[in-house]
Amino acid sequence: MRRSLRGSCTEQKGAAMGSRSVIVDNEAWSAICGERAEARHHLIFGNGKRDLAEEDGIWLPLTNDEHTTGELIRRVHDNPMAESLSKIAGQLAWESEYYRKAAQLAEFSARRAFRLRYGKSYL
Repeated sequence: MRRSLRGSCTEQKGAAMGSRSVIVDNEAWSAICGERAEARHHLIFGNGKRDLAEEDGIWLPLTNDEHTTGELIRRVHDNPMAESLSKIAGQLAWESEYYRKAAQLAEFSARRAFRLRYGKSYL
């Protein structure tokens, strides 16, 4: 059963809620530690791409510590390695979902479609 996150950063900023994650099945629990999720981490973000990621379901449920408030080594934001890996994982998830929806397309078509939608490839 899918549940929306209460008190997530998405809700706090007033963005539209409701897109399901294409990465996890159970959105109520952190994808990292398994505790109750408090925030949505959009794997593709910056320069208006966060809204596209919300629409496309390219996000992970996380605790606030894992997302923005924990130690630098533990959180995703302001951690350059985690942010880079986040964008790579987001692109791969998007391409996989795109390919799944349009099975007749070759992998390179999904990559090209990603670049057209998000303006660049992170791979």
